[in-house]
Amino acid sequence: MPDESTFNSPALAWLIVNGHKHIENRDWPTKFRGRFLIHASNGMTRQEYEDTKGFAGSMGTEVPGFDELKRGGLVGVAHLYDCVYQAESPWFFGKYGFIVDSVEPISFVPYKGQLGFSKFLKSVLVSVFPGIS
Repeated sequence: MPDESTFNSPALAWLIVNGHKHIENRDWPTKFRGRFLIHASNGMTRQEYEDTKGFAGSMGTEVPGFDELKRGGLVGVAHLYDCVYQAESPWFFGKYGFIVDSVEPISFVPYKGQLGFSKFLKSVLVSVFPGIS
């Protein structure tokens, strides 16, 4: 059961949750390994959206419209299995890349995220995974 979350722009979160992007760039490394929730941030400029849409399009992936993307909440769950400082992926362009797999979309759960991996309230887990106690 995940007990951590990390945030992404809504367009990048969509690409990860829908299986198009398996590496997330960060300026900091992490020793964290395991399942975590993916948070789509509230903010995204039109330019950030257009840059992401253009890059994804160059690889044959169409990103939903600017106003169609979920914002300000949890959108998926994934497994982080490695943190690398170089990779062959066209999605790698940061200092560090978090390599993810076993990605699953979840029903949107409004949630205010924060930078980095963060713990969250058990009440959030209950809303994402009904039946746990």
